Amino acid sequence: MLMDKTLSIRRHEVIKEPLISDFKIRWPALFKTEEKICAEFERITTIPLASTFFSKLDGYSGKLMKIFANRGGVIGQKIKHLLVPTIQCVIKALCAYLNEEPTRLFQQCFDTDNATAQEAIQETVMGIYITRLEGAEMEDSLGDVGVVLEGHKVLQNLCSVPYAAAMLMGLIYGLNLSYPPELRYTFEALQKLILELDGNKLSNKVQTLKSKLLCV
Repeated sequence: MLMDKTLSIRRHEVIKEPLISDFKIRWPALFKTEEKICAEFERITTIPLASTFFSKLDGYSGKLMKIFANRGGVIGQKIKHLLVPTIQCVIKALCAYLNEEPTRLFQQCFDTDNATAQEAIQETVMGIYITRLEGAEMEDSLGDVGVVLEGHKVLQNLCSVPYAAAMLMGLIYGLNLSYPPELRYTFEALQKLILELDGNKLSNKVQTLKSKLLCV
């Protein structure tokens, strides 16, 4: 109830582009649980975040896999390496298909290499970190999954990489953040194709992908 009443105050504050660390101190409830992020997203857009994100992504996954599989050249080879039948890899392949680097969005390391993990997180402006147990294979359980903003872990111990992607989209809207230039097409696709927000105006790349989805 209090978060509902103070929405206009937060929206006024985020326009001034405060540091994420400062905003987290000012509004700790927003970062407390994933449910709080989903609630804030729905206050802003009227759309339920998690259910919409997963239902649309799941519905598009089969079509995206077919489109990705037909991509040739160097990008096509990269996509074939990423394509495993999981939603997590569909998001990574989406980055590659749009000629953006998946490692810009996903920071992955083993849980025993704390120094490397911390350095990668500190250098990440916006992304998802993934830790794996030493010796784990791709299909094995992850050590930890979370969201990073401005070099700080703002969410930890999330249940999956796709769920972290949904929460990242929620935080982007909740904090009025701009997409990083090196991932602008990936985030545009997640926003306008998956969440169907402001989808009337698309870049050429995302419009081409949308047209292919309609034909598959």
